[in-house]
Formats: sequence, C-alpha cells, structure tokens
Amino acid sequence: MTGRTGAGAASFDAEEIRRFDALAARWWDLDGPMRPLHRFNPARVSIFRDAACARFGRDANGMRPLAGLTLLDVGCGAGVLAEPLARLGAEVSGVDPAADLIAVAGDHANESGLNIAYRAGAAEDLVSEGATFDIVVASEVIEHVANVDGFVATVGKLVKPGGLALFSTINRTLMAHALVIVGAEYMLRWLPVGTHSYDKFVTPAELRIAARAAGLDVTDQRGIRFEPLKSAWAPSEDMSVNYTMAAAKA
Repeated sequence: MTGRTGAGAASFDAEEIRRFDALAARWWDLDGPMRPLHRFNPARVSIFRDAACARFGRDANGMRPLAGLTLLDVGCGAGVLAEPLARLGAEVSGVDPAADLIAVAGDHANESGLNIAYRAGAAEDLVSEGATFDIVVASEVIEHVANVDGFVATVGKLVKPGGLALFSTINRTLMAHALVIVGAEYMLRWLPVGTHSYDKFVTPAELRIAARAAGLDVTDQRGIRFEPLKSAWAPSEDMSVNYTMAAAKA
C-alpha cells in the first residue's frame, strides 16, 4: 500500500468530474485548454505502442501493430488517446465518469470514422460485469482518483491473464510541483488553475507497490520530458516529472 490512500472506492472525486466535464466542448480544440495534452499525446502513444508490441511480439513499425488486441482506455476523456490507439489497430473501448466528455468522444470518433466503444461510468462497473482486456491503459488518470491502490487493483482485474497495464502520471517531486502546478497552471496558463493537486501525485515506487499488489509485474518504466528547443515531448530516462509504467499480468 502507498500509505496515502484509504480502502474505499477508487472512483474519481465528484469535483474532478465536474472540472473535466466543464472542458468538454473545447477538448478537441488544439489551441484550447487541452492543448498541452494534445502536444503530449504523440510521446505517450509511442511509448505505449512499443510496450504493447514488446509484450505481444508485434512489430512496432507495422501499419497496424495492435490489430486483434482488445484495449480499454480508463478515464478516456474525450478520446485524445483512444483514437490514435484505435488507428494502430486495437479494438478500443473507453470509459469515463464524465458523461459530457463521453458524448464528445463518441461524436468525434464517428466524425473520424473510428469504431470505439465509449461508455459513461466507472471502471468498477466493467469489473462487476466480468469484462477483461488484453491491454488496459490509465493515462494521466491516477493523479485524479480518490484511492490510488483501489484504482490500480481495479485496473489489474480488468487485464486478461498474460495482458498488460499501461500507466502514465506525474511524480510527486518538487520539480513536478514547480513545472506542472506553478509553471504550467499559474505562470504559463497552459492548464486551467486547479487541474492538479500536488498531494495526489504518485511516485514510481508507490505505483510499483500498488501494481504488485494488483497482481501486475512491472516490465518497463520511463520518463517523458518536454524539449524546449523542439517544442515537443519525448521519451526520456528522467522520471522526475512525467513518467510511464508498463506492468504485465502473469
């Protein structure tokens, strides 16, 4: 256990849901409040693709390397991550408790000619239905849940035996506080003020412990760093701010 969360439900805080629902109309606006997420997206997609291909013996450079694999995007928002994963060939489902975001996600997928199964609700609902997937993704989600350990346990239950869980989140460091909250929210206004709470950030050590408790073995972890000269995000060995983790189910 991380020692920072209790044993209650792992669902999102109601305030978090309201905050993201309020952004629904501009979620796909590349110059809007979710612009940082769109710019961050290519780096996390490439990391997730490579981790999945390594797990399932696929060629990451193929046209549709995830073809035939079922994938669940937990906390999918309006589908910014789900859509490129679907283009990689995965059979994608998305779940999010913010109903307005799910409506936007469905409309955008239809306009893009993508068949993605979205639903409004909690990941726990899928567990109760007995649903499982080859890959379960929880990207930029853990730092918004009420119970980290419970949430990761839910993700573990949704992964098929032999499958893979993929996480990306923010480390709880002074550097992350300075860059993500002070810099991105208050100074640069890249994100709406209040998007993140420092005490909800999760360290890699805490996430590894939660993953092991959920029956998941960590197979890869890496950072994602913003490169100012290129004005782009890229995979990195530096995990002090943003990082990803892949964990397999035996």
